[in-house]
Amino acid sequence: MADKLGNQEKKLDHPNLISIFLGIAVGILFGSLPIAIPGMPVPLKLGLAGGPLIVAILLGYYGPNFKLITYTTASANLMLREMGIALFLASVGLAAGRPFVDAILEGNGLLYAFLGLFITIIPLVVIGSIARKVYKMNYHSIVGMIAGATTDPPTLAYASTLTEKNVSAVAYSTVYPLAMFLRILSGQFVLLILWQYVS
Repeated sequence: MADKLGNQEKKLDHPNLISIFLGIAVGILFGSLPIAIPGMPVPLKLGLAGGPLIVAILLGYYGPNFKLITYTTASANLMLREMGIALFLASVGLAAGRPFVDAILEGNGLLYAFLGLFITIIPLVVIGSIARKVYKMNYHSIVGMIAGATTDPPTLAYASTLTEKNVSAVAYSTVYPLAMFLRILSGQFVLLILWQYVS
């Protein structure tokens, strides 16, 4: 059995960086490709988040067919995940710090903040209740699904601390690509409708 399957602990402890960074590079290229939709003035792009996620899913499924080792050690996975979330939140905070405070303190900033709070909380409570009571989903899957539907990586990071299993990550990766695509598409549709209404 050891001759056929292997028995080398060092290889299992070694993270396969080639597959990881190949997936990131191809994902960035895929996310930057414009997807033209008839009737839309601007082509859609999945961006730096949607592209790598879709390519990672495809590599995880089809990678072994192309002799790519897509297994990643738990320690490398956790390090990349935590580092990515930290860099993401740091860049968002640095970019939005001063404009955010000015927007809250001036004009109708507080009103918009409270409206945004209700717009965010109400759909989450409704969908979470339906998923739990009607579809009998467990808590971790619900949190992952909601994090993916709202395209919210920090929520996924929180959900990952609640259990050692990857249930939340699977639910997140199932919903996230469609949510990202629909978010971009719906924004373009709203702008197109407003443009036609004004003109």
